Amino acid sequence: MKKDVIGLGLLGLGTVGTGVVQVLRDNAHEIDRKVGASLKIKKALVHNAGKKRPGLEDLELVTDIDAIVSDPDIDIVIELMGGTEPAKEYMLKAMAAGKSVVTANKDVVAQFGLEMFAAAAENHVDFLFEASVGGGIPIITPFKQCLTANRFTEVMGIVNGTTNYMLTKMTEAGMDYDVVLKEAQAEGYAEADPTADVGGFDAARKAAILASLAFNTHITLEDVAVEGITDVSAVDIEYAKKLDYVVKLLAIARRVEGKGIDVRVHPTFLTKDHPLASVNGVFNAIFVRGNAIGDAMFYGRGAGGRPTASAVIADVVEAARGILTDSRGRINPEFFEPKQLCPLDETESRYYMRLRMDDRPGVLGSVATAFGWAGVSLKSVLQRHVDDSAEVVIVTHTVKHSSMVAATQAVAALPGNAKVCSVIRVDKSLETE
Repeated sequence: MKKDVIGLGLLGLGTVGTGVVQVLRDNAHEIDRKVGASLKIKKALVHNAGKKRPGLEDLELVTDIDAIVSDPDIDIVIELMGGTEPAKEYMLKAMAAGKSVVTANKDVVAQFGLEMFAAAAENHVDFLFEASVGGGIPIITPFKQCLTANRFTEVMGIVNGTTNYMLTKMTEAGMDYDVVLKEAQAEGYAEADPTADVGGFDAARKAAILASLAFNTHITLEDVAVEGITDVSAVDIEYAKKLDYVVKLLAIARRVEGKGIDVRVHPTFLTKDHPLASVNGVFNAIFVRGNAIGDAMFYGRGAGGRPTASAVIADVVEAARGILTDSRGRINPEFFEPKQLCPLDETESRYYMRLRMDDRPGVLGSVATAFGWAGVSLKSVLQRHVDDSAEVVIVTHTVKHSSMVAATQAVAALPGNAKVCSVIRVDKSLETE
């Protein structure tokens, strides 16, 4: 289709929306040459059209989605509002009107991916979402294109900048969780209500998207086992250092032969030589393991206006090329093949446990007996005297999650005021027993 101008409709002018406008302006010459036509924002949907927006005065602002959906000069709608509604409704309206959709909305993709792709196929348009995971890191397109020859066995990622910033601070400065959280909020890295980040739910949505792409199936948020970082203490991080590990909040998706797809988000002890161990601050990274490529890692800024705008505009360019070559819907991830999910109780890992109990003779013996009763083998044990108590730190060999739960319950029931302070998984992907 010969077109000199590809019209864009922008939904939302927040941090990312403003970044999209700025990058399109700054790099217009290079982008337009790569597309083969000029990309022009025709209209932008906002809540308050009267609000002053320095540097954006030339944009035509509207407050009604129909002004964008019904505009024949708009070919691609870019959704940057966030949340599920009305964003989902607006994107479906746009596709029904024959417009391709580009989004950074992890909530909609994670929860309603099937519905969105069905709508794109029905209306012969593109639905693209590179920016929904990893900000400016290219990972969605590699899964759909560059890495399609692979049968993946594992995807692991640091996909939440807030928690990675907090854990980095706790590691480098020895700061407690509550202090670091307040600092992250003061720096603008954490929201006033940080639950989505520190509770692991933001990472879980991204884990669902990555797992769906890697394993050609449909994983939703409800399929992801989630633990946040709220119970990780500076004490645990110090023990991790002593044991030659670092602590990271990981989104993990693994193929477990004979049991299905295992998708989890939780704090993890990583060996210091793991590629993800050196990813610090607000940076994100995604590590993949495929039977053709072997191991690979994608690294970069996981949030921010301009990095995320980079991923959004990459999708806009792809959608524009689809319009110009009459090849929209050319790449459609196969989300529709049902696959078994590995039950949480059947997942396997090593574990770190820290517990406190009365400092008396036979402490280690009683703990070892409790673990033995649960069928859990101990790899290493440390004991030290702290405030008239015995603090015991244990790292197990690989065990089923159900066995570790039983061991935790058995230890907590021991006499001597036993208290389990923390239980954290230990990654074993680069280790041998």
